[in-house]
Amino acid sequence: MAAKSVMEAQALVPDCVAVGVVDVESGLLLDVKTVDSHPSEVLDLVAAATGDLFQGPNVSAIENHFKKARGVSTDARYFQEIMVNSTHLIHVFIRMKKKQSQVVVFVCRNSANIGMVLSKARLAMPALEAAF
Repeated sequence: MAAKSVMEAQALVPDCVAVGVVDVESGLLLDVKTVDSHPSEVLDLVAAATGDLFQGPNVSAIENHFKKARGVSTDARYFQEIMVNSTHLIHVFIRMKKKQSQVVVFVCRNSANIGMVLSKARLAMPALEAAF
């Protein structure tokens, strides 16, 4: 069921070349679907980088500062979505709502409409969350 959801998410998001689900607590790539084959070392680096983006020491410090400034005492994370534009690709990282330790990574060609990529990626999240 999880693999099918990842495949359907890739088909839904415009010009999507890869979708992965990362557990940022463990650093594991739980599932991935790409149009090209990639060495496992590269996929492991993507998982590690996703963990750094969402809960690296500087990100955690920023979140703790925001919580303190706003008088928030919850363990909820502030950073929910991150978009990175590289030379040829759009990378969208979205944290799952119910499983805050899991992040979905969508990688699309930069020829795609960024607004459509983000809206379709968000649309894909409920099915992915149900599958993981």
